[in-house]
Amino acid sequence: MAKPRGQTTDGDSPDRWEAQLRKGALEMAALASLWQGRLYGLEIIRFLENHSSMALAEGTIYPILNRLKMEGMLTSEWVEAEAGHPRKYYSLTEAGLQRLRQMAEAWTSFSRGLSRLLEPVLERQENLQ
Repeated sequence: MAKPRGQTTDGDSPDRWEAQLRKGALEMAALASLWQGRLYGLEIIRFLENHSSMALAEGTIYPILNRLKMEGMLTSEWVEAEAGHPRKYYSLTEAGLQRLRQMAEAWTSFSRGLSRLLEPVLERQENLQ
């Protein structure tokens, strides 16, 4: 049976929708964080927080980084730190660079189209205020 318009069922909350949107963009965000050079895991998390307002736990980013490495999009190397323990640095491979460019083009095209679709909604909201 279909739900009436305007009602949500469990799992259809705006918060869940936003979480799914962010989850879908994590791979692209992880690759983009490495565009300018290598970073270790915690630096990637901090970079994403500072540049995209994506707050991630370590348990979220490392599985993504490991999968991207297995797919040949990233390389990693352990580097001894002057203070503390060694750190695993991640870098984009040529395949990772190509995937990121493809993702950026697709995202930009998609978001421009969606923005055009949403402009009247936001304009009407501004006129009502």
